[in-house]
Amino acid sequence: MENKSREEKAEEFFKSGKNCSQSVFLAFADKYGLNGETASKISCGLGGGVGRMREVCGAVTGASLVFGLEYGDDKTAVYGYVQEFCRRFKEECGSIVCRELLEGTGATRGGAPEERTDAYYAKRPCVEMVKLAARILTEMGL
Repeated sequence: MENKSREEKAEEFFKSGKNCSQSVFLAFADKYGLNGETASKISCGLGGGVGRMREVCGAVTGASLVFGLEYGDDKTAVYGYVQEFCRRFKEECGSIVCRELLEGTGATRGGAPEERTDAYYAKRPCVEMVKLAARILTEMGL
């Protein structure tokens, strides 16, 4: 994935089976010297709207972790960047809440994740959400 954009990396991570938060975080992890295994573990519990509870979208939480790595010495700055990111994400998608983004797809809370099939990708906007998150992060200078 060396010559790929962060957006392309996020998409590939998601399509390889990573969750939404992992996909965004992993797309930027190399910039901060994190190996893939560590980055994947750090962000794992945030997928599916935090533990598959369908709360804040994992693409948003993954992006929030990236802001922490970049600006984490100044929580006021991190909060400002996260808020701006969320404003932009919501402007494009209408929400930052997983269950609202997945409304009408049959997605449920808890339990085991669905198998990643062509039908899964056809009905879920998740790939587009991770790509959008990576794009916004890049546009914000990360």
